[in-house]
Amino acid sequence: MNMSEQVGAGLDGLGQLKALVAAGRKPGIAVSLDFDFVEVEVGRAVFSGTPGHHAYNPIGTVHGGYAATLLDSACACAVHASLSATQAYTTLELKVAYHRPITAETGLLRAEGKVISIGRRAAFAEGKITDAEGKLYASATSTLLVMERPASAPKA
Repeated sequence: MNMSEQVGAGLDGLGQLKALVAAGRKPGIAVSLDFDFVEVEVGRAVFSGTPGHHAYNPIGTVHGGYAATLLDSACACAVHASLSATQAYTTLELKVAYHRPITAETGLLRAEGKVISIGRRAAFAEGKITDAEGKLYASATSTLLVMERPASAPKA
């Protein structure tokens, strides 16, 4: 069972995500990389985390996948918060630009995703990661497929 089925079933996308945050539940990736879902409204989602050595690569900085994961989460949840109860989505493309290195000393990071446009079949979002002073560390654009949620199969 996925998180939206466990928390907020039958609600629109915004309702599902607000229920998830209110329940204090974290998807597995947020547990693994130690980040939090902190804000959501229609067309906007924010995640935050303090990168540590658990996310380092062999060259001594935080792996680019950490920033990409925060940006994918923020962009995707901004779209999720804009969907009806009968819609679902999946990321088709994520393009990330890395503006400066992230280290364990960088401190708290904030990843904010915003919907640029959303249609019946496709959505476009953008995101940015900044530190507490507003310094830009990474940015992204994302293309997402919007689809009707499959009807639940009857239980045997």
